[in-house]
Amino acid sequence: MIPEIGHFALVLSFAVSICLATFPLYGYFTRQQGFLATAQPLTLLQGFTLAVSFGVLIYGFLTHDFTIKYVADNSNLDLPWYFRMSAVWGAHEGSLLLWVLILSLWGVAVALFSRGIPVHMSALVLAVMGIIGAGFLAFMLFTSNPFVRILPFAPPNGADLNPLLQDPGLIFHPPMLYMGYVGLSVAFAFAMASLISGELNSMWARWSRPWTTVAWAFLTLGIALGSWWAYYELGWGGWWFWDPVENASLIPWLVATALMHSLAVTEKRGLFRSWTLLLAIAAFSLSLLGTFLVRSGVLTSVHAFANDPERGVFILGFLVAVIGGSLTLYAVRASKVSESGEFGWISRESFLLFNNLILTVMAVSVLLGTLYPLLVDAMGGGKVSVGAPFFNAVFVPLTAILVSGMAFGPLSKWRQADDPRLYRPLIVTMIVSVVVGLVWPTTLGGEYSIATAFGVTIALWLAIATAVDFVNKARSFGGIRRTFARVERGMIGMWFAHLGVAIVIFGVVMVENHTEHRDLRMGVGDRQQLGSYEVRMTDLSVLRGPNYVADQATFEIYRGDRLYKTVSPQKRRYNASGMVMTEASIDSGFTRDLYIAMGEPLDGGDWAVRLSVKPFVDWIWAGAFLMGLGGFISVTDKRYRQRAVEKQPESCVEGAKA
Repeated sequence: MIPEIGHFALVLSFAVSICLATFPLYGYFTRQQGFLATAQPLTLLQGFTLAVSFGVLIYGFLTHDFTIKYVADNSNLDLPWYFRMSAVWGAHEGSLLLWVLILSLWGVAVALFSRGIPVHMSALVLAVMGIIGAGFLAFMLFTSNPFVRILPFAPPNGADLNPLLQDPGLIFHPPMLYMGYVGLSVAFAFAMASLISGELNSMWARWSRPWTTVAWAFLTLGIALGSWWAYYELGWGGWWFWDPVENASLIPWLVATALMHSLAVTEKRGLFRSWTLLLAIAAFSLSLLGTFLVRSGVLTSVHAFANDPERGVFILGFLVAVIGGSLTLYAVRASKVSESGEFGWISRESFLLFNNLILTVMAVSVLLGTLYPLLVDAMGGGKVSVGAPFFNAVFVPLTAILVSGMAFGPLSKWRQADDPRLYRPLIVTMIVSVVVGLVWPTTLGGEYSIATAFGVTIALWLAIATAVDFVNKARSFGGIRRTFARVERGMIGMWFAHLGVAIVIFGVVMVENHTEHRDLRMGVGDRQQLGSYEVRMTDLSVLRGPNYVADQATFEIYRGDRLYKTVSPQKRRYNASGMVMTEASIDSGFTRDLYIAMGEPLDGGDWAVRLSVKPFVDWIWAGAFLMGLGGFISVTDKRYRQRAVEKQPESCVEGAKA
C-alpha cells in the first residue's frame, strides 16, 4: 500500500505541474490576478508531493521492500543502510526522481525568497519551471516509474547496488551535481520570463544573479566530488579522464561561468543583455543535453545510466522542444533589446567580454570533441575516439589566455581604464611569475619541463594578481579588517574563486607532469623504492565485509630506516553481483599523495601492484572547494537582500502594465 502512496503523490505532482505551467501564464495574458496568485501555492504543493514520493522510495529501500522493482534491482539484504539511502538515486529511475525533486525545491526557494520581485514576474518564472517539471514528470511516469511493482512473487533478496556506487563519495556527489545542473533552470526561467513579458531591461539580471551563482557553486563542488571519487575509487589514480559524461557536466559549468560574469555587467551597466539572455538559455539547454547523453544509452561510461534508447528519444524530444521554443522566443524578442552605455577597449567590461568569449570557445570545443564520435558513428563512419590529446591541446592555450583576462579584469575600472598606473603592479608580478616559473622545474629534479614552467607561471600570476587587488582594496579601506567589513561580499567571493582557479591550475600542472608511478609484481616480503620512500609488502589476508569478500595486502612505507605509514589496499568481490572492485590506499599529504592499488592476482601468490607518488594532487580539489566557497560568499552580498522592486526602473513598471 505504501508504494502506491508514493506513486499517487507522483501522479498528483504531475497534475500540479500542469496547473503550474498553465494557470500563471493564463493569468498573465488575461490580466487576472487570481490566476497569477496560484503560482506560489502550486509550487509549494508540487514540492510537498514530490517530497512525499521521494520519502516513500527511501522507506522502500530502508525496509527492503523488494516488491518495488527499482528497490529489488538496486539493493539487497546485506547492503548497509547508508548505501541503501544512496541507492535511492543510484540508478536511472531514482536519480530522475531526485532530479525532479531538486527542481521543485529550487522552485520553492524562488517562491519563498523572491518576495521583492513583481508578482507577475515571479509567476512567470515559476510557470516556466512548472513546464520543465511537467516534462520530466511525464517522462518518469510513462517510461521510468520508480514504483513499478513485482507482484505477486517478489524476490526474497535484491540484485544489489552497483559496487561502483557503494562509496561515501557517491552519497554526496549526485545530489550536489544535480543542485548545480537543475539550479541553472532558475536562470533559464528568469530569462524566459523576461522574454515573455518583454521586460528586457537589466532588472531580470539582478533577480537572476544570486540564483545563478548558487547553482554555479553547487555545480563546481559536484564536479570536484566526482573527480575525487574517480581518483580514489576506480583504481587508476587519475583525476580527470575526459570521459563524455564528465564532459557533460563541464560544458554547462563553463557556460554558467560565462553567464555569471555576464550577469554582473548586465546588472551594473545594462550591457550585454542579448548575450546574457543567450547564455542563460545555453547553460540550461546544455544541462538538458547532459541529461540526454547520460540516460539515452548512446554513451558507454562508468558514469552513465545504461538504458534503452527509446527512453532517450523522449528526452531528445523534450530537449528539442525546450531549446527550440526558447531560441524561437529569443529570436522574436531579442531584436527589441536595447543596449545602453558605452565602454572603452581597456575597461572591466572589455575584459569580462573577452573572458566570456574564451569560456564559450572552451565549452564549444569540449562539446564538439564529445559529440564528434557519436556523429561519426551515426553516419556510418565507424568507431572513433577523441581523447586527452585533443582536449589538452585546446584547453592549455585557452586557459592561459583566460588567466590573462582574470588577472587584468579586477584591477580595471568600469567604462574606461586607460591609466597605465593601474597595471604597473601586474607587469611587475608577471615578471616575478615568469622568473619563478622558469626556476621551479629545476628544484624538482629530473628532466626540465617546459609545461611545468608555463603552468606555474600562469597560476602564480593569477594568484599574485588576486593578492594585488586585495592589497589595493585594503589600502583604500585602511586595513584588512575594514576591508572585509566594508567591501562587497561579491568582491570577496571573487577573490576566493580566482585564488581557487590558480590553485587548481598549479595542482593540475604538478600532478600531470611530475607523477611518478610504477606497475610492479609484488609478493609478501618484496620491497620497492618509490621516490624517497621504500614500500614493503608484509602481509596478505582475506577479509569479509557486510556484502563482499576482500583480498587485502598490507604495505609498510619507510622513509629511510623509520616506519612512516602502514596502509592496506583491497581487491573486493561483491557477493550478489560477483563484481570485483579496487579499493586503493592513499596517504594524503600537503605536497603529495602516496597511492597504492592492487591489480590482478598472479601465479605464486603475487599481485600486480600500482605504486604512485602524485605531487600536489589534493590542491586540485582544495582549489575547487575555494571556488565553490567563493560562490556561496558572493550570494551573501547585502545587495541581494534588498527589495528589488524598490530599485526597479520606471520602464520595467510600465512594461508590466502593458
